[in-house]
Amino acid sequence: MGSVSWLLLVLVSMGMVVCTWCQNSSSEAITAVYIVTLKQAPVVHDYGVLKKETNVFRHGGSGKSNRMDKARHRNTSRSGGSSGSYIARVHDSLLKKVLKGEKYLKLYSYHYLINGFAVLVTPQQADKLSQRTEVANVVLDFSVRTATTHTPQFLGLPNGAWAQRGGYDSAGEGVVIGFIDTGIDPTHPSFADDVSDRPYPVPAHYSGICEVTPDFPSGSCNRKLVGARHFAASAITRGIFNASQDYASPFDGDGHGTHTASVAAGNHGIPVIVSGHHFGNASGMAPRSHIAVYKSLYKSFGGFAADVVAAIDQAAQDGVDIISLSITPNRRPPGIATFFNPIDMALLSAVKAGIFVVQAAGNTGPAPKSVSSFSPWIFTVGAAAHDRVYQNSIVLGNNRSIAGVGLAPGTDKDTMYKLVSALDVLNNDTSISKDMYVGECQDSTNFDPDHVQGNLLICSYSIRFVLGLSTIQQALETANNLSAAGIVFYMDPFVIGFQLNPTPLKMPGIIIPTSDDSKILLQYYNSSVERDGQTKQVVTFGATASILGGLKANYSFSAPKVMYYSARGPDPEDSSLTNADILKPNLVAPGNFIWAAWSSVGTDSMEFEGENFAMMSGTSMAAPHIAGLAALIKQNFPSFSPSAIASALSTTASLYDKNGGPIMAQRAYANPDQNQSPATPFDMGSGFVNATAALNPGLILDSSYDDYMSFLCGINGSAPIVWNYTGQSCWAYNNTISGADLNLPSITIVTLNSSRTVQRTVTNIAGNETYSVGWSAPYGVSMKVAPTRFTIANGQRQVLSVSFNATINSSSATFGRIGLFGTQGHAANIPLSVMVKIFYNSTNS
Repeated sequence: MGSVSWLLLVLVSMGMVVCTWCQNSSSEAITAVYIVTLKQAPVVHDYGVLKKETNVFRHGGSGKSNRMDKARHRNTSRSGGSSGSYIARVHDSLLKKVLKGEKYLKLYSYHYLINGFAVLVTPQQADKLSQRTEVANVVLDFSVRTATTHTPQFLGLPNGAWAQRGGYDSAGEGVVIGFIDTGIDPTHPSFADDVSDRPYPVPAHYSGICEVTPDFPSGSCNRKLVGARHFAASAITRGIFNASQDYASPFDGDGHGTHTASVAAGNHGIPVIVSGHHFGNASGMAPRSHIAVYKSLYKSFGGFAADVVAAIDQAAQDGVDIISLSITPNRRPPGIATFFNPIDMALLSAVKAGIFVVQAAGNTGPAPKSVSSFSPWIFTVGAAAHDRVYQNSIVLGNNRSIAGVGLAPGTDKDTMYKLVSALDVLNNDTSISKDMYVGECQDSTNFDPDHVQGNLLICSYSIRFVLGLSTIQQALETANNLSAAGIVFYMDPFVIGFQLNPTPLKMPGIIIPTSDDSKILLQYYNSSVERDGQTKQVVTFGATASILGGLKANYSFSAPKVMYYSARGPDPEDSSLTNADILKPNLVAPGNFIWAAWSSVGTDSMEFEGENFAMMSGTSMAAPHIAGLAALIKQNFPSFSPSAIASALSTTASLYDKNGGPIMAQRAYANPDQNQSPATPFDMGSGFVNATAALNPGLILDSSYDDYMSFLCGINGSAPIVWNYTGQSCWAYNNTISGADLNLPSITIVTLNSSRTVQRTVTNIAGNETYSVGWSAPYGVSMKVAPTRFTIANGQRQVLSVSFNATINSSSATFGRIGLFGTQGHAANIPLSVMVKIFYNSTNS
């Protein structure tokens, strides 16, 4: 029996699918996975905002040990079996009724955040379902993709946010972060529960389970890792699930999920040892928070929306406080607005349930409108560099120094070593004509050890390394087998604009990352060797060099800066790239060169294969920084709504780098540091996260589920789609609003037609305070804020009226800010973005 069929039978036996079609022969009609939503409201809409401290949605006993033991073996959920199993039966009944006698495969029943199911059917069957009165929406499934030792210090946590909560040993305590990712390696010390003598109970409001499989055995979960599941039914039906690589369990075969979980909530003080070198001690942002894993992304193919929605639905049922998604869709959702897709709408219901949702912006920058996280209820995070850099360099015998990368030791000080090119030390049985890639040093038997021993071996770094056909590790093994003193990689001229991450090297070595610098190395080498006039073989190797090494970190004052790959706004409202009155990203956080835990079998980055830690870059790394910091805010303000947490992070964000200058944004993939300019809100949102200030914001701007519904209902033609996804009528929302009218900690106006006034309502969560209001208007706009001064008591609200008037005709976006400055030291910044400006000259009229 094939692995796919076997896995389907396992899923059937577990009650995860209803199957009248477990095998599909070539004669069958073309099938696909569809996500079907029903008009009846899901569980969360029946109960409204959940009070997680009550017992209404819990299962099992009150003692943590009993619940943990039962959780390892039971497929139960926080909402209990009654409502979930009833709705699943309703789904089964509908399918049997509509598709009577036909073949289909139900993959999931969603009942908590959305009422619907995922099913494998033909397009004709999908059409039958869509015509039923009970059915609200039928959407074709779509694919998704995946998008720290020093960052706690860079963010000021030890003496700031952690100190306010009693130190790292209590930071984030009682908060559960749910990760929708590639799983987790439960054996990693970052996820152990015995690193402190303090009591560490599983939060009473969390009721998730821990799957048990051969590669995720009983005991994998503990008081730190409190829940773990996997979701792969959609992938399995497509025949692309590889059980040996992807693991049919919560275990992480990729590395990405282990990395992101430890960035947010990994234990404090875990030694980072890679290739035998110690790079400091790691800590998550909220080292005392709990981790719950909902694996729906996989090494070999990414993931699918049907599985992701199932993971989100389960995480909400289980009682997580925060959901972290370091994933983005592979394409913009079709339809009248990007907000209307199964993932974002499930997350809207999660927000209604009081769950803070953070998502990576995507790694498709620096182009405008490249952001892949769209909705105002989702907190979207871009990636910035922090101030730690690892620099390596090689000094040539002509005193020329070339910068490079490589987490490697240097050669002996004050000693120059002979340089030998791999192409000049081939043995008699090897030639370039026989092996055109021999210069990549992948096989030590191709070389003469007498010429390599004690020297620096020069190897080529070609596109084959990028594709994984050749590896650094194999070249290092070659150099080691030949007793080389070290290894030097030069960049093949055909590898253009490729950005190299620092790579661990177990011996002295360096990678020269640009073709221009590589030419300098090769010109010096070729000018220093003496060759036989007839054979062209080297008679004398005259070039020498020493490698300084790249194990020691250096610190820059130019940080933070927005990385070239970090996706940018403005927020596209639809697939035709119409702009939305919503600011994206919300802010930026550390995402470049981040040390964090790595799966023991992780292969997402081949340079770190077999290591316990890896250095990764991307908005995937930035998002869990915010998830962890949000846990600190949730711990400090348990009653905060998701939008209040978002406001605290946004209004306190920093606008300046360590040197006091404006935060810069890289504008090009090639030579990014030579192509940068001051960041705008479309690059960095509100700015760079300020962890300590976010714990004491003074004022917050709050938005409710009803506000988001009013916004969605305000989109032209949206009423039937809103009904389809939520089961709620837009007639209940008489006063629809635009994105600019949402009470967000930013103001974005796509088209300023002469003039417009918007309002923002601030709530004081601190003591009595008097605020002064200042602003800088976007170019081409005059503006006024009223009042310009106000006194506000704890718990009181103040409405700010913000009037804009166009003074020029322009289609170029311009930016400004509103600042609220309190007498007790609180400050809130609200970024302004105005795109199209239409000015009417009354005199000419």
